[in-house]
Amino acid sequence: MNEMKAIQIVGPGKIELIEKNVPVPTAEEILLKIKYVGLCGSDLNTYMGSNPLVQYPRIPGHEISASIEETGSGVPDHLKKGQKVTVIPYTNCGQCPSCKSGRPNACQFNQTMGVQRDGAMCEYFRVPWQKVLFSDHLHEKQLTLVEPLTVGFHAIARANVTNADTVMVLGCGMIGAGAVTRAKYLGAKVIAVDIDNNKLAMAEKLGADFIINSAEQDLHGRLTEITSREGPGVVIEAAGNPVTYRTAVEEVAFCGRVVCIGYAKDDVALATSLFVRKEMDIRGSRNAATSDFETVIQFLEENIFPVDEVISRIVKPEETVVTLREWSANPGKYFKIVVEF
Repeated sequence: MNEMKAIQIVGPGKIELIEKNVPVPTAEEILLKIKYVGLCGSDLNTYMGSNPLVQYPRIPGHEISASIEETGSGVPDHLKKGQKVTVIPYTNCGQCPSCKSGRPNACQFNQTMGVQRDGAMCEYFRVPWQKVLFSDHLHEKQLTLVEPLTVGFHAIARANVTNADTVMVLGCGMIGAGAVTRAKYLGAKVIAVDIDNNKLAMAEKLGADFIINSAEQDLHGRLTEITSREGPGVVIEAAGNPVTYRTAVEEVAFCGRVVCIGYAKDDVALATSLFVRKEMDIRGSRNAATSDFETVIQFLEENIFPVDEVISRIVKPEETVVTLREWSANPGKYFKIVVEF
């Protein structure tokens, strides 16, 4: 076992299957045998040349399902060969203001796998043992959905959502789906908003009480009806669009909370007077905390999440070149693509 397959994005629109050496774990590392890796929107952006954080060439992949192949001499005994695991794909420096305040998920110098450093789209991958989370109860496909769900779960935690809240989620891709799922599980009333009916149908399956296609319906009018003219108390911006950023500020209730996950490519002009008049809270939400990973694992262990419906397509490494080309031509074609090694 000297060489392995890996998927490498060489540059915008250029991807290839390569051979590289199997990594050797250090004393504090674990060698993982990769089973599934999810393709994320950031991976698609890297392929399309629109991810400003990436330098090429780059091996993508941070949505990981794997088993432990080998452990270094300094790895604790509770982590053993054969255990099924997922991985926290972020780094944290321990010294920046975020880390010192107990929020390492927002580390100023974070490097996410597959973005600022090579990811796990390969047959074997080594990681520090502290970044590995295992579950004896989740199957391999469930494990690859842990990380993408955590991002939406974290946003709901940032909003301090309870069962007394009405939560509007703007953008119902995988991240928005995580927010819908967590908000509904907490007992909140959930309004899912998108311009893609397929994504809205998925949000409804995940428990959304109301779905609104804002390209086909009067969003403000529907919100007026649903919330008795008050507006939603919580708005999750998961689309990364100037339009949805403005919508979040305009539609949130007085003294409401807006949580922003999406990156808008362009600057957004906002009615800042509403910040004061509504005395709203506007909060960022970045990546996910270890506690979010643990919460998602516990949630998935209940086996109520429709894994096989969420995963649109499973492909072999050799098919990834064609799949990414198809996905870039039609980003709404797939909900979640997973590569099987």
